[in-house]
Amino acid sequence: MKKMIIEKITLGIIAVLLVASLSGCGSHKEEWAYSHDPAEPVITLSDNGKCTYKGNEYTYDKDDTFITLKDDKGNTIKMRYQMDGDQMTLYEESTYDLCTEDTGTIVGVWKQDNGWSYQFTANGEFAEENIFHGHYSVDESKKCIKLMYDDPIEDAYLYYALNDSGDKLTVAYPWPMVRVK
Repeated sequence: MKKMIIEKITLGIIAVLLVASLSGCGSHKEEWAYSHDPAEPVITLSDNGKCTYKGNEYTYDKDDTFITLKDDKGNTIKMRYQMDGDQMTLYEESTYDLCTEDTGTIVGVWKQDNGWSYQFTANGEFAEENIFHGHYSVDESKKCIKLMYDDPIEDAYLYYALNDSGDKLTVAYPWPMVRVK
């Protein structure tokens, strides 16, 4: 009789644990969306180390500055982020090709195949997609470009890297994110 009670209790515990693990009980996840489309999650971070980013599955590590994603083939994506209360700024990288003479700096016209572009002049002016204009400054030590728009748009801080040959500019652009409710 005692053995049968112990077996029933053991089976009951196993059943509860199995149901809890299948239902995600105890699993916490953060879902983040672009602030301009707050209902559509872009990145989901689960406390079990799994992540979904733009529909793809990854494992991830997170510190105070970067979220590092790794896919099942070992490829990694390292994204800078900043927290401000219940909002996050996620910096997504894009690479642009130099379309003018190489100056060894960010000065020049930079384009992507999709038509997106930046133009930085030697006198500190910029054009983004040839729509948004303003002035810029560069912090070489932080590898950061500050865009100060002529239009009533908040200043943007872009992190950047030039490749060794100086013909590719990688920009980490800040995207305001909000928690998905």
